[in-house]
Amino acid sequence: MKSKAFVQFFFAVMLAGALALPVQLAAQGNPQYKLIDLGTFGGPNSFPSPAGPGVPILNNAGTVAGWADTTTPDPTCFGNDGLCLLTHAFRWDNGILTDLGALPGVNSSAAVAINARGWILGASENGLTDPATGGPEVHAVLWKGDQITDLGTLGANFVLPQTLNNVGQAVGGTPNTIPDPFSLIGAPTQTRAFLWQNGVMQDLGTLGGPDAFAFSLNEHGQVAGMSYANATPNDTTGIPTLEPFLWDHGKMISLGTLGGTIGSPGAEGAIMINNRGQIIGTSNLSGDQFTHAFVWENGVMTDLGTLGGHNSYPLWINDAGKIVGEADTSDVENALGQFPHHAFLWRNGSMRDLGTLGSTSHAEAINARDQVVGRSRLGSEISVLQHAFFWEDGGAMIDLNTLIPSGSSLQLIDAVNINDRGEILVVGLPLGMEPVEGAQLGHLALLIPCNGAEPGCEDNASSAKAAVSTSPALATKTALSTQGRSIPYGTLAARRARMAQRYHLPGEITPKD
Repeated sequence: MKSKAFVQFFFAVMLAGALALPVQLAAQGNPQYKLIDLGTFGGPNSFPSPAGPGVPILNNAGTVAGWADTTTPDPTCFGNDGLCLLTHAFRWDNGILTDLGALPGVNSSAAVAINARGWILGASENGLTDPATGGPEVHAVLWKGDQITDLGTLGANFVLPQTLNNVGQAVGGTPNTIPDPFSLIGAPTQTRAFLWQNGVMQDLGTLGGPDAFAFSLNEHGQVAGMSYANATPNDTTGIPTLEPFLWDHGKMISLGTLGGTIGSPGAEGAIMINNRGQIIGTSNLSGDQFTHAFVWENGVMTDLGTLGGHNSYPLWINDAGKIVGEADTSDVENALGQFPHHAFLWRNGSMRDLGTLGSTSHAEAINARDQVVGRSRLGSEISVLQHAFFWEDGGAMIDLNTLIPSGSSLQLIDAVNINDRGEILVVGLPLGMEPVEGAQLGHLALLIPCNGAEPGCEDNASSAKAAVSTSPALATKTALSTQGRSIPYGTLAARRARMAQRYHLPGEITPKD
């Protein structure tokens, strides 16, 4: 198989100390930001993590991990924009964009996550062909500075790294060599969760079934993920029971479910563990028709509920236990057969609706100061156009395009990370470029809080008209697919839809936002 895109085979299975803070907010009014376009390596696009939500690619020192197109053709089409250009991982730090390269040869690479020390977890082709798939071999790698280390495999030749901690431990999933009709990543063999440390990749085992995948770990080395509990497919889903797990000091335990047979990131959520050992994820309810966000702590799984509709999905939890994500606001479907949804903040047992910039919204990250970022559709629920937003307690949702200097070259369509200094990593489209449903086109950019007197921070108040598209066609254009929500490439649903032509991919395939 020729890999149409690294991300198409990547996944998202259904299924740090704080530094001195710069000037953040004026005593009155909204924050203002300098905008720094991080650029590319000559090609048209740069990308956030292919690992999906719940993964840090901006640390508290303001260092960014990403990957970008070059101008060199790539026959394996490793990248995420369908242009078949060689991509390389990068580190951006204090104005300097560093090409991190790839494993030896003319190979593509991607950055997946960054830790507080600036170490970057990623993935790289190695120039060989995987005999099991016919596509390129891809290994997990770790960059310490500019030094690249291959993390090895568990026998197969496709490794999907997910995140790392400040000790340098890394987790993810990888096939082994045992045939499996229910592979979590669509491979012909079993998928196993791994923990890499001190040069050794360890298989974390399963909850009793054939497959597991690790999504998150904290500074104590505790790992959160999901695993089949058995090998018997359920009537409602066609796959074995899938449960979230906690792996701690050599032992994997099930977190249970909310009554259904699938506990996972869901179509548009994350499994994530914080340093208090709290774990977020999603679980199907009894009957496997609807999905709710949960938080698990000390043996108790709490249903976060919804905003009035059927489903909810968590995307980030901070160390104080505050959770953000999206939740349906109604059980009445729109014209595309989807439920309306809003960004939420869950804290102290209550889910708060963060509003929208137009119709729907989706929160992606929260920092230690409870500042929230994400994206929101400007027009109707079937509009393609979305804008990045900022929210903090006591205020309304703010379009980040109104808080950057006038004349900025990018239209900000998504905010994917925010650090504890209030710096925000966004995706921006060059002005005039139309958004494409389900695609991550554009450039990564960093927003740095500033005051109006600083260079690069002037005239923000008039920037809204300059930054926001004035084309009615853009604001009302109908989605190019039937999902009605954009599909971040890190979601299982998007990946499964793309890979279904090649492999049997069990379980839910309905994408969410």
